[in-house]
Amino acid sequence: MQVTEIYKSLQGESTHAGRTCVFVRLTGCNLRCSWCDSEYTFTGGRRMTAEEALQEVQRLSPRGGLVEITGGEPMLQERELVPFMERLMAAGYTVLLETSGERALERVPKAVIKIVDVKCPNSGEPDTFDLENLDSLTAQDEVKFVLGDRTDYLFARDFVARHRLAERVHAVLFSPAFRKDARGARAASQCLLDPQELAEWMVADDVPARLGLQIHKFIWDPAMKGV
Repeated sequence: MQVTEIYKSLQGESTHAGRTCVFVRLTGCNLRCSWCDSEYTFTGGRRMTAEEALQEVQRLSPRGGLVEITGGEPMLQERELVPFMERLMAAGYTVLLETSGERALERVPKAVIKIVDVKCPNSGEPDTFDLENLDSLTAQDEVKFVLGDRTDYLFARDFVARHRLAERVHAVLFSPAFRKDARGARAASQCLLDPQELAEWMVADDVPARLGLQIHKFIWDPAMKGV
C-alpha cells in the first residue's frame, strides 16, 4: 500500500468522535474537492506492506481499539486494502473506512464500519457518489455530507429523504465545511457555513440527521496535520 502517514489521535468526526483512534492515511485521490484539507495526500507517501502497517498500528495501540482507514481515497487501493482491513479485524481492532463512495464498496468486509462522504454541489465533485453503493450500506454504517452553504444543505436534505438514508444506516451526519485556508483560531468562524445557521435549518426541517463538527479543528490549529 502507498501510505501517507499512520498516527494516533482523537477521532474528530462521526459518531465515534472523541475516541482515541489510530489513523492509517493512504496516498492518492481521484477527486478534487474545493474544501479539501488533505491535498498533501494526493502524491508521495511510502510503500508499506500490510504487515508493516499492522505492526505500526500495534505499536501505537497495542491493546486493540479503533482504527480508521482514510486518505485521499482508500478504495483506490482496494486490492491491498481489503486483506489489510481483514488482518486488522483479526487482530482485534474495530475498523472504520472513510470513503467518498465513488468506488464500489461491495468487497469491503461486512464488519468494517463505512463512513461514506457523499459530495455536495459546492464540493466541485457533485454526482460522484455511485448510487449502487446504497445497497452495500448496513445498519452500522454512516453517511456524511460536508456543507458549504444553503445549496449544499438542500441537496443533502433531499438526498436523505429520497433514499430513506435514516432507515438504512446507523447515522446521517451534516458537517459544516472548514475554510481551506483555516489556521490559527480554533473557532466556528473558520467554517464556510455557520454551525448555528445549519442547526436552525435542521430543526426547522426536522431532518433525520446529526450535526457533526470536526472537533479536532477546535482542539488543535485547524491547519495542523497528524491530529
